[in-house]
Amino acid sequence: MTFDYAPAPESRAVVDLAPSYGLFVDGEFAPASDGKVFKTVSPSSEEVLSEVAQATADDVDRAVQAARKAFEKWSALPGAERAKYLFRIARIIQERSRELAVLESLDNGKPIRESRDADLPLVAAHFFYYAGWADKLDHAGYGPNPRPLGVAGQVIPWNFPLLMLAWKIAPALATGNTVVLKPAETTPLSALFFADICRQAGLPKGVVNILTGDGSTGAALVAHPDVDKVAFTGSTEVGKAIARTVAGTDKKVTLELGGKAANIVFDDAPLDQAVEGIVNGIFFNQGHVCCAGSRLLVQESVQDELLDALKRRMQTLRVGDPLDKNTDIGAINSAEQLARITELADAGEAEGAERWAPSCELPSAGYWFAPTLFTGVTQAHRIAREEIFGPVLSVLTFRTPAEAVEKANNTPYGLSAGIWTEKGSRSLWMANKLRAGVIWSNTFNKFDPASPFGGYQESGYGREGGRHGLEAYLNV
Repeated sequence: MTFDYAPAPESRAVVDLAPSYGLFVDGEFAPASDGKVFKTVSPSSEEVLSEVAQATADDVDRAVQAARKAFEKWSALPGAERAKYLFRIARIIQERSRELAVLESLDNGKPIRESRDADLPLVAAHFFYYAGWADKLDHAGYGPNPRPLGVAGQVIPWNFPLLMLAWKIAPALATGNTVVLKPAETTPLSALFFADICRQAGLPKGVVNILTGDGSTGAALVAHPDVDKVAFTGSTEVGKAIARTVAGTDKKVTLELGGKAANIVFDDAPLDQAVEGIVNGIFFNQGHVCCAGSRLLVQESVQDELLDALKRRMQTLRVGDPLDKNTDIGAINSAEQLARITELADAGEAEGAERWAPSCELPSAGYWFAPTLFTGVTQAHRIAREEIFGPVLSVLTFRTPAEAVEKANNTPYGLSAGIWTEKGSRSLWMANKLRAGVIWSNTFNKFDPASPFGGYQESGYGREGGRHGLEAYLNV
């Protein structure tokens, strides 16, 4: 039996959007040096939300110099004093969580219940967690008196705008560094609201600087000679370009890049639980997740039973208005990303895979893609090799654990994996064989600020989160 749900929209009134936003440099908002701006739109409606400044190379230099000037006093503060600012930021985020969740769903397109129930609690948790580390760095395992690096240049993606900001800024500030952060071009608003939170928390001027702009702004920040640390989350292609830029310099770099995770289901797995994990693994945040379980490896003997249950579950997914609390799958973030998802899905059909999607009425305005399943997929198909970064699942089969390992590792990526089995020994054996930085057992997409996150191979290097996340910002 299915139920029809009345619309339950979250009010937009809680968010007060200005018609225009400048760059946040040295504690103040200011226009770009050449006055250029660009528009940010809501992907669910294509409505223009606001316009923001396009930072130039001169603006990057100004922000880096502000961060360098602030570094002297900020790094000299006792850890307990820095922690007070981080605790204050965390509490303000909690107080403004409804406002920030609505803003994130408007600018990004993700369902409000994800931004409200997943993103914002994790954002606050990361600031709380690293506030606790700020006065304990001598006991973090990196030797006595570890020192901050200096100015951190940070570039974040559009899929989790505020959460990626927290992953970057919280450990940087806790360890005594100052920050110049560039949010994604399509989702700049929550970072600009965070700049206001920094002022509300009384953070000293120049400690955090926010530069909005396109790829040229990020490139100028990465290449700036006075940046000591580069942290990037985004595509493998851009990550490789950053690695080339910093090669031969003494900059410390962490890269968290793409993924093509295998979600492996054995014949003894609790199938109903596995179905929920599969749905969460690929359709959470419209599949805009670097660690998404985009390759389902299912043991042949339970393939039919699992796929029947999975299709039934997919038919219940609701696609639509991100601000409706009933929505499961929101809007694709941009027209450019929708075109890539569509191109790769069409390639899957052209190469002979069987495409299936539930009957789904998509809104007429905005960028939308129905949850999609491909069967009859081989390891040679593009949809099994390339990161789609959308709500598209490729299904492959295996007979033995060894074959599952071989297929799961047959990828240039190595960010995450999932294992579904009732046998703890099998789960541990698989985890030891899989080349992935994060491996979930009988669950998927579970995150905690105390747990490190990162990958191997073309998924990047370095770890964020946990004690491990401190090392990238310390001179050890």
